Amino acid sequence: MIEVQGLEKRYGEASYAVRDLNLVFPDGELTALLGPSGCGKTTTLRMINRLIEPTAGRVLLDGRDTRDLNPEALRRGIGYVIQQIGLFPHLNVAQNVATVPDLLGRDRRDTARRVDDLLALVGLDPAVYRHKKPAELSGGQAQRVGVARALAADPPVLLMDEPFGALDPLARDALQDAFRDIQRRLKKTVVMVTHDIDEALRLSDRIALMNAGRLEQVGTADDLIHRPASAFVRQFLGEDATLRQLAGQPVAAFMTPGPVPAGMPCIDATLNARSALSVMLRDGTDTLGVTRGGEPVGTVAWSALRTAGPGSA
Repeated sequence: MIEVQGLEKRYGEASYAVRDLNLVFPDGELTALLGPSGCGKTTTLRMINRLIEPTAGRVLLDGRDTRDLNPEALRRGIGYVIQQIGLFPHLNVAQNVATVPDLLGRDRRDTARRVDDLLALVGLDPAVYRHKKPAELSGGQAQRVGVARALAADPPVLLMDEPFGALDPLARDALQDAFRDIQRRLKKTVVMVTHDIDEALRLSDRIALMNAGRLEQVGTADDLIHRPASAFVRQFLGEDATLRQLAGQPVAAFMTPGPVPAGMPCIDATLNARSALSVMLRDGTDTLGVTRGGEPVGTVAWSALRTAGPGSA
């Protein structure tokens, strides 16, 4: 577990990037640090692994004050993914992923197996990509390699700073889906900086919304959308917050299993609930069939989508 207590970063006498931040990041959960540009979220992230030293307060990692830990050893034990990726251009993909295990002196054969396992985990065929150089990769492929590298030493904590922000929408959606699946399987403690509301709603277990260096509210998406703590929270999430929330949930979560009547409009189970709502409005219907692999598996009703809200799936 990560805990920050009274954390502050000040530049000069009165210029605060982060002020009196108290926040817990639970084990095995993804917490999104969300907020507008300049609100202090990236500074907070970098204080966790001591890329920036706090002016006041402390960061506890499993109860240990990070000031008592060697900074280099601390960073090697924490995965770090950034928007710019930072792959070493002279190394191939396998060598890039193996960087931290090699620094830690891990067995080369074990590392080679782990590299292949991680490339497969992020959706890259090891036989195809292992020997490629970063210059041969697309932006989405390079970002997948960056995620694999961050996971290579099996760190319990993963820090991510706008990891998908530089990708085109299709690549971003695909990588977000892949990462959501990875997180559900590995249950890492993840702190992710984002200014993208949809991304926070789609990926996070909890959201910490910051404003001008301070914490406005922390809680689930339901908490922030339906029980906003301030006018800023309500305004930042916007009037379409519930629709944004539907975009982060698969239509299958609202499906009633069973037969699909002949002629009923259908939607694939892998699409999100907001897409189902759009199809209903387009086709003038309050019920859709749901298919998986082209086969009917159930139906989804407008009344079920309306349950999106406090306590919904």
